[in-house]
Amino acid sequence: MTTQEKQIDKTIAFVKKQLENAEGGHDWFHIQRVLKNSLLIAKNEKVDVFVVQLGALLHDIADSKFHNGDETVGPKMAREFLFSINVDSAIIEHVINIIENISFKGGNETQKFKSPELDVIQDADRLDAIGAIGIARTFNYGGFKNRTLFDPSIKPNLNMSKEDYKASNAPTINHFYEKLLLLKDKMNTKTGRKIAAKRHQFMELYLEQFYEEWDGLK
Repeated sequence: MTTQEKQIDKTIAFVKKQLENAEGGHDWFHIQRVLKNSLLIAKNEKVDVFVVQLGALLHDIADSKFHNGDETVGPKMAREFLFSINVDSAIIEHVINIIENISFKGGNETQKFKSPELDVIQDADRLDAIGAIGIARTFNYGGFKNRTLFDPSIKPNLNMSKEDYKASNAPTINHFYEKLLLLKDKMNTKTGRKIAAKRHQFMELYLEQFYEEWDGLK
């Protein structure tokens, strides 16, 4: 086993331990799906697969929404861990930049860092936010936060700042319009766009069925 393979194994063990009691949409299985999607997309991109693996594994190691909005916890935790397993310093900096720039944050924030590896992981993470699993994760988190399923009197806010987005307590259905349905057009890679198109269509069909049931039409 190579040094990098050992480092990946140690990272997997670390992430599993850290997320063993995490909310269902941001647990180890979310990380595992993002890793799988990242490796699938990476096949068609010129990237450092080791960086992709580390970035995918650590991108949600301490999501700010579970740490009182503090966006520094995840990068700090990831940096300390990667240093402890002797990952090259340049790779550590790349992975930290990925963690700091991967998030949607309301969709109106300027991304301060770009790399092909970030493009791949960002697409993989966004794919897990849409389609059948995206719907399941959205309602799971809404339940976790005790949010209303839907309130026709509360309209989606499409012009939220990062602070507005983080503080929002809107009904879960609004999240489709404020984030999920916007992701298809924010994909970075050809593979990401192809997969996203299919998942986007599924969400549109779901919403159509939801409103028909809500109005007692079906």
